[in-house]
Amino acid sequence: MARQTSHVVVPPDTSGPKKPVRPRDPIASGERDAAHNRAASHNYFLLERFEAGVALRGTEVKSIREGKANLKDSYGLIQNGEAFLLNVHIGPYSHGNMANHDATRTRKLLLHRDEVRKLLSKTQIKGHTLIPTRLYFRNGRVKCELAVAKGKQDWDKRETEKRREADREARAAVNASKHRTGR
Repeated sequence: MARQTSHVVVPPDTSGPKKPVRPRDPIASGERDAAHNRAASHNYFLLERFEAGVALRGTEVKSIREGKANLKDSYGLIQNGEAFLLNVHIGPYSHGNMANHDATRTRKLLLHRDEVRKLLSKTQIKGHTLIPTRLYFRNGRVKCELAVAKGKQDWDKRETEKRREADREARAAVNASKHRTGR
């Protein structure tokens, strides 16, 4: 008597023609920042960074996905044990209706109580403030990176620029020497 073998039968694919796979938006997938505050590192010494969620409306999230967020001139504030984000400009959603959001409304930051206490103690030091440095998506949720910052004086800005220029020249010299020697 012959031994019977078992095998798995895979049903044929009857779903029809395959649709082309469209790549996901790099902002929505979290590969690229939705907004970046480039002036923050120029105007402030960024001391410590925190990640916070942001309480947003639906049209605001869609506008951020479209890249309509701007962090310039925005700042964080701690009041009554809660953290808020002020002056963040999120443009109106292109397909919104009359119920579209206000562009520069005050938005609540979602932080743990201990983090709020820690931020409050750090911002009470004279000259320190909360500055949002970037907005990005993580697991489909909008996150804001906050930095405890200390304002730079004009001479600090010049010193930073000199250091940056010296580094740029050093890199250029190294690259030039590599090209001359043929490495």
